[in-house]
Order: sequence, then C-alpha cells, then structure tokens
Amino acid sequence: MLRINDTAPDFTAETTEGVIQFHDWIGGGYAVLFSHPKDFTPVCTTELGVMAGMMDEFAKRNAKIIGISVDPVSNHQKWKSDIEAVSGNSVSYPLIGDSELKVAKLYDMLPATVAGSSEGRTPADNATVRSVFIIGPDKKIKLTLTYPMTTGRNFNELLRALDSIQLTANHAVATPANWNQGEDVIITPAVTNEAAKEKFGEFETVLPYLRKTRQPG
Repeated sequence: MLRINDTAPDFTAETTEGVIQFHDWIGGGYAVLFSHPKDFTPVCTTELGVMAGMMDEFAKRNAKIIGISVDPVSNHQKWKSDIEAVSGNSVSYPLIGDSELKVAKLYDMLPATVAGSSEGRTPADNATVRSVFIIGPDKKIKLTLTYPMTTGRNFNELLRALDSIQLTANHAVATPANWNQGEDVIITPAVTNEAAKEKFGEFETVLPYLRKTRQPG
C-alpha cells in the first residue's frame, strides 16, 4: 500500500505525448498524476478538460500534469476531441495508456491479482482507479486522494494543497483548516518561542501548542 513519503513507483509507459520514463519526466519539479477508470466516461471527460484549462496555474508552481486511464493510447487520442468539445480546452499534457493495467496495479489502484487487460472491463470494474497523487522533486508521494466515480474532483483544492505542500517544505510552518494562499499559518511545535520570534517576528499564541503568524515569503 502506497503512503505519503513513500517513493512514487517508477515506470516506463506509452502516452499521448510519446514514451516516458516517469521519474525522468518529473525532473526537478512536482507532478500531479490523476487517474481514470475508463475513456469516454462523463465525469472524467469534464475533469480532463478542467485540468487542461489549469495547466498554467500548475506550471506557475513548477508542477507538471499527467493523466492515466485504463485504456490504450489510441482511445485517449480519440477521447481528446470530446474533452475539447465539452470544455473548450485542448489536452496537451500526457495521458498514459494502461491497457495492461500495469500502472494501476503499481499504484495500488487495482489489486495485483486482477488478470487480463482493459479489454472488456467496464468503468465499474475499474472504479478504484480514481486517485490523485502529488509527487515532489524528491520523487516522494506528498498527497493522495481517491474519489468515487460519481463525484467530480475539485482541482482548485489540488492547487490549494500544492501551495501548502510547497510552503511547508520551505518554512517551519503548517497550514490550518481551510487555509488559502496569503492567510496566517501555524508555527510547527519543533520551533521554540525564541526561535519563532527570530524567524517570524510577531506571532499569536492561541494555545501553548498552537501559535499563528503571517505567511512567510
């Protein structure tokens, strides 16, 4: 079972943008891998279009987008025209072909014991292939989310989470519930009051273990 801070499994795969080696493709930035149970499914069609329209926002955060669907690349290429027709956005990020279910199994979205290929499988058969992974420059998993097929993903939440992940990776802070970019943050317990004063200046002690300060940077 994959957990936060595990190394994201590496793989070689054919995509709509050519063959990639996943870790090499990530390079020195972040990656958002989001999966789909089948091509030509309604909720996923809307999701892929929204992500295509948000590429610039992820790029500002040094994050690449890559999708995966349990179908061959030839199907993905046909699906892209439907996605653009629905959303108005052209899908230029890679979509991984996973007709042999290798990546879905590697990322624990399908049991390793599942036999066969994507041929003949329905979206319901692949219902658990609805996960998002944010992966850092160190190739470690920073976040995982899994959604049911009937619930479209909120990609603004992924941006918010990515902002928090990157902020807290560089400063000794954490972000509170419902935090958004520019709002106050929490000073981590490992930082003493003396060090907090030196590092952050003024801060508010809400509780002995909960101290808030302005977002650094």
